[in-house]
Amino acid sequence: MTERIHLAKVAPELYRSVAELERQVTETVARAGIAEGFAHLLRLRASQLNGCAFCVRLHTRDALASGESSDRAAVLPAWRETEYFTPKERAALELVEAITLVADGQVPDAVYERAAQELTQEELAAVEWLAVMINTWNRIAIPSRYPVKP
Repeated sequence: MTERIHLAKVAPELYRSVAELERQVTETVARAGIAEGFAHLLRLRASQLNGCAFCVRLHTRDALASGESSDRAAVLPAWRETEYFTPKERAALELVEAITLVADGQVPDAVYERAAQELTQEELAAVEWLAVMINTWNRIAIPSRYPVKP
């Protein structure tokens, strides 16, 4: 495999800007009352869809360290088929998936309307920003081929 450039090393000022945005998004998510562990599950789900091994491992570990159960992390790819998630969490998961897969349906109105029915405006904005943020990180890590070794 060809060694890739590490975007953080080649353009550190841009990387620092993304890290600052992450800090702000994390604060917004906390202010909205979204549990830290569930926020990591949302990040994990987007990372699974994007195939970002670095972020999948990172957010699985972070979710578990934040008190999420291994069961909830394990069933995340099939969350629709489980009873592990509340209606509010299901709406957030569906919205994160739609934003992650934006090229497939442009975040359908039905998905957004379900999210708006379950989430407050503050929660809705926080989930949207979280989705934007994790997709940004995935797009930094994937082309750089961040190493994922045992």
